[in-house]
Amino acid sequence: MRSKRIRPYALTGGRTKPRYDLLVETLISVPRYDPGLADSLMPESRRVYERARTRVSIAELSVSLGLPLGVIRVLVSDLAAQGAIYIHPTAYAYAHDRNVLERILDGLKRLPV
Repeated sequence: MRSKRIRPYALTGGRTKPRYDLLVETLISVPRYDPGLADSLMPESRRVYERARTRVSIAELSVSLGLPLGVIRVLVSDLAAQGAIYIHPTAYAYAHDRNVLERILDGLKRLPV
């Protein structure tokens, strides 16, 4: 009996590196859903695209679709490169932005102790 399970490298065409840095907490969403695009995608990419119609994290995608994080990262990166998925900035993106860090510090100072 053949296994119904597909090897992860087959889903990504052998690629293991995503085009974007995607942390497990990175949120993604579909800015403008296109049914024609959805119909043209491979099944796993279509599942990612459909699930991202509401904002979802990389970790949530991995769990809900039952795919390894590495596969999700490659598929999401491919969809983002096509402009089909929007990758929301994470705190990591602002790590060296002095203005943002100062605003965070000011907010923390205003919290009641």
